[in-house]
Amino acid sequence: MNIELPAGKYVIAVSGGVDSMALLHMLAQKQHDQAHFFVVAHFDHGIRPDSTEDRKLVQQTAESYSLPFVYDQVSLGPAASEAVARDARYTFLHMVRTSAGADAIITAHHQDDLIETIIINFLRGTKSRGLSSLRSTKTLYRPLLGLTKQQIRAYARQHKLKWREDSTNDDETYLRNYIRKQIMPRLDDSARKRLLEHSQKAATLNDAIQALTVRYLDTQPEALVLERQSFRELPEAVAHEVLAEWLRLHTTASLTSKLIERLATAITEGRTGAKFDVARGYSIELTRNHAKLVSPQ
Repeated sequence: MNIELPAGKYVIAVSGGVDSMALLHMLAQKQHDQAHFFVVAHFDHGIRPDSTEDRKLVQQTAESYSLPFVYDQVSLGPAASEAVARDARYTFLHMVRTSAGADAIITAHHQDDLIETIIINFLRGTKSRGLSSLRSTKTLYRPLLGLTKQQIRAYARQHKLKWREDSTNDDETYLRNYIRKQIMPRLDDSARKRLLEHSQKAATLNDAIQALTVRYLDTQPEALVLERQSFRELPEAVAHEVLAEWLRLHTTASLTSKLIERLATAITEGRTGAKFDVARGYSIELTRNHAKLVSPQ
């Protein structure tokens, strides 16, 4: 399977599972063309007692391909939520990208992951952005979204690859695992196709919304400042989209609808001099006319 990839330097996120080991094998074939340079990055969450074996496999495989390898290990513990584990992993990956001077991170998310994410976000009552959240961006590339899990496993077997099975994938107290085991097998090709079509339509809608919100933000006095009166005049749903895009552009905060609603109310109704926490050390300070985003000290 040939992955189309612009020339540049990339961080490959490799967990040791079949998906990322197949991705690593596919990309390793490109390192000889002098147009692509790769760093293999592994993050050990410290959730399973045998996770060190995952790191050893990834490191040995990276070395066999003559690719540089970096890793980090934390101790989140078995009670860590999916969200906490994901945030810790991506924080690490973006640190590696910055330190390596890489153009983007490459992950092994595939079509089954995309459909699972759509279902999860449907269950959580997500808005349109949640239906297209698993996409490639300028700094996060997901080249396997067109492949099913079955196709990736077939590739791994064909090339006699080694991988590690994550025992936590059998724990159905995690919502994604429940969906993977109880719902995904019941979806026929027609149902999968409809879900993917919904995701594509949502992506088109979200791109249009983003363009409009960015246009509005370009009219503001400064990148980190919102004019409060014009913000008050926006319809509530539009104001929430604008605020979310502003925070996505300038913070690393994990955004939730409750957070956006709280901060939108603060900007609209808050008193001069008030200060409101966002997340991860970011805050919003109010003057009479403006809301200013303040970075961590």
